[in-house]
Amino acid sequence: MKKALKVFGILILILLIALIATPFLFKGKIESLVKENINQQLNAKVSWNQLDLSLIKSFPKAELSLQEFSLTNQTPFEGDTLVYSKKLSAKMGLMQLFKNDGISLDEILIDEALINVVVNEEGIANYDIVKESEEKKQISEDKENDFKFELQHYEINNSEISYRDYNSKTFALLRNLNHSGDGNFAEEIFTLNTHTDVQLSVDFEETNYLNKNYLQLDAAIEMNLDQMKFTFKENEAVINQLALAFDGFFKMNKEDYEVDLKFSTPSSDFKNFLALIPKAYASNLDGVETTGKFEVEGFAKGKISANEIPKFSIFMNAVNASFNYPDLPKKVDDISMKIDLISNTSQIDDLVAKIDNVKFRIDQDQFNAKATIENIFEDMKLAFQANGSINLKKISQAYPLPTEIDLNGLLTANIKSNFVMSDIEKERYERVNASGNLRLSDFKYADKDLKNPYEIATAAVQFSTNNIELQEFKMKTGKTDLSASGRMDNLMGFVFSNADLKGRFNANSTNFDVADFMTSAESDETTNNETAETATEQIKIPKFLDIAMDFTAENVTYDNLKLKNARGSMLIKNESVNLQDVSAGIFGGSITMNGMVSTQDEQANFNMKLGLVKVDIVEVFSQMELAKNLAPIAAALTGRISTNFDLTGELTPDFSPVLNSLTGGVLAQINQANVNPEKTPLINNLNNELNFLDFSKINLSDLTTQASFSNGKIDVEPFKIQVEEVDVNVKGSHLFDGSMNYDLDVQVPAQLLGNAIGKQVAQLSNEDIKAMFVDVPVGISGSFSKPKLTLNLQSAIQDLTSQIIEKQKEKLQDKAENQIKDGLKNILGDDEKKNKEGKKEESIEDKAKDKLKDLFGKK
Repeated sequence: MKKALKVFGILILILLIALIATPFLFKGKIESLVKENINQQLNAKVSWNQLDLSLIKSFPKAELSLQEFSLTNQTPFEGDTLVYSKKLSAKMGLMQLFKNDGISLDEILIDEALINVVVNEEGIANYDIVKESEEKKQISEDKENDFKFELQHYEINNSEISYRDYNSKTFALLRNLNHSGDGNFAEEIFTLNTHTDVQLSVDFEETNYLNKNYLQLDAAIEMNLDQMKFTFKENEAVINQLALAFDGFFKMNKEDYEVDLKFSTPSSDFKNFLALIPKAYASNLDGVETTGKFEVEGFAKGKISANEIPKFSIFMNAVNASFNYPDLPKKVDDISMKIDLISNTSQIDDLVAKIDNVKFRIDQDQFNAKATIENIFEDMKLAFQANGSINLKKISQAYPLPTEIDLNGLLTANIKSNFVMSDIEKERYERVNASGNLRLSDFKYADKDLKNPYEIATAAVQFSTNNIELQEFKMKTGKTDLSASGRMDNLMGFVFSNADLKGRFNANSTNFDVADFMTSAESDETTNNETAETATEQIKIPKFLDIAMDFTAENVTYDNLKLKNARGSMLIKNESVNLQDVSAGIFGGSITMNGMVSTQDEQANFNMKLGLVKVDIVEVFSQMELAKNLAPIAAALTGRISTNFDLTGELTPDFSPVLNSLTGGVLAQINQANVNPEKTPLINNLNNELNFLDFSKINLSDLTTQASFSNGKIDVEPFKIQVEEVDVNVKGSHLFDGSMNYDLDVQVPAQLLGNAIGKQVAQLSNEDIKAMFVDVPVGISGSFSKPKLTLNLQSAIQDLTSQIIEKQKEKLQDKAENQIKDGLKNILGDDEKKNKEGKKEESIEDKAKDKLKDLFGKK
């Protein structure tokens, strides 16, 4: 007995070792077989990062898992990823791994998948990847060896599916998808029990119909795989929090789809309507008291193809309803609505939406509206009207809004309009019938992303056929006040057809602080990575604006710049702002601006002409970053300057210039200036090296300089300054980083170098000394904070010494010549006048030559 137990134990041990070792011994063989099996069936590239096979976890079944699984398309979607999954696993019988006649699985699990479904404009789908030749071979040559697929259970967890059909202009996105199904796929007809929850967004013909709406579906579906017909049996769907029951079928034909579905709400409780509110904004309905009823019912029947849709109807109706949340003081009464969405043909253009008798009341405030929309997708015809008044504060007292939203104010409206969309799109506003008015008063809006709440004292709008007039607008936020009036030429086009908002306005402000309109993330200091990323997001000029604005403001604050009495015009269009004749007081003087700022490209850019007139130098160069980099030496100056900038370049996300991108020029005239040598090392270094001059006494008044810049370099045109009446010629350039390369040519008078030359100067008269100058070249490199000077004063002294020696030679020669002339006059006597024959009188030199010839007997 003991021997038998021992043998049995040894066998168990051997079996256990075999189960553990088999995945490692045959892993390569298994992996190649799996890849071969898949690639034989698909016209796509399949890959994974790691394959794991276990015979222990699911014994007696094998569990195969693929890490980082991907399925990549070939032509015409070459390189696009159709499916990616962080993990794909399957459970199956061990021997199934070695079969080639199909796949038999117990279950498939797909975790964290991204599925990208695309149908191009030619109607070709990227999921049509089964090799056609293999299909034909299996069907026509050997039906007994048909490829078989058997499955009992599957799951898709925490995944996302993107569907883009460019042919029908249909786009859908399923986020946070969790879906599971149980059924026997080996049978041609079986029941599949499914559960689905997902966040759904749908766009059709560039119109959004669902935006992150929550959908839950529990359905038992009869699957007829031979006919590709799916019949809904017991089922219940939840959209947001609205429950719907439906029945019918969906069938996939070769050329189109066929559908026959009916749906309705299981109950008529008015809570059904509250449940329609998107989950992100909906509140818990537990304890909510309701009266009246709300019903939803509809159907869809017909075919779906590129040219037709099913006939369908969606009908919603509420009568004498009310609701009251248990923790809120107000109740919403007298609620009624009738909404009917009908398409009686197979053409989407025949869709009609009717919204009748929509009304509700909170205390004594009542609001009413109705509308009819026809020909929605071709040339929409819209007629609507709304009237009533409502205290916005009461909305939060009757319905639990998110805590960060705080509404106040009184809204009154009496509006009526009807139009055809083509008239709006072609700007035939004379055909648009509109009348009425809208007024908002004592409105306050606060949000967590806003630095300050917006307080609108009054906003009054008058509607008419030609335009919509903003009669009055007054608001405050933070330190800013703003009032405006004007007109909007195409508000209807902006609201209903995505047209740009056009108009012209006049705006006035006593104090306007740009920081008041920034979000909290933009205005606060960046304390973490998330905030830092938000703070660097590019500010974008709204694409939909096409407006002109004339403005005046007594005080404008932007960062550390403060403007007084600002006025001018701006045109906002094509994601650009054009400034025209803008002027303001700044830095103790004035500024003018003309130019453009654009955010059309990924990198914002600008083209601007700025003029500063008699501004305080200290204020300019301490508060204006651009000026600091253009002329760092000006940090040592006090006084006033006038300058013109012509700038083109790129902007940082917060609209500051990117210095190295700047191109343009500057023309500056110093009206009056004094030098403070303590403010810059360069002046001190010049005083030390050229100690016979005091560079703090530079005369800069009425000096005009000109410079151009590009690629981070500022090239200064040559100019002349005076230091203690000594001319200094300047030329060179510097970079925005402060490094520089300048040459000074100092025209030094001889008398300033007298101590260095000594007695040689003493031999010259004062007039000679004053007339003598020497060039002292000075090279300046390094940076403005650490300048380096290069000069050879000894060479300049030698040059001056040479000039003095030459001057002394000239004096000695002149003296000798004068002595010779005086001696000859005494020897020769006075010259005779012209003789009687009319000959000219000989010169002293000629007579001297003749006498010398006689004296020495030479020719």
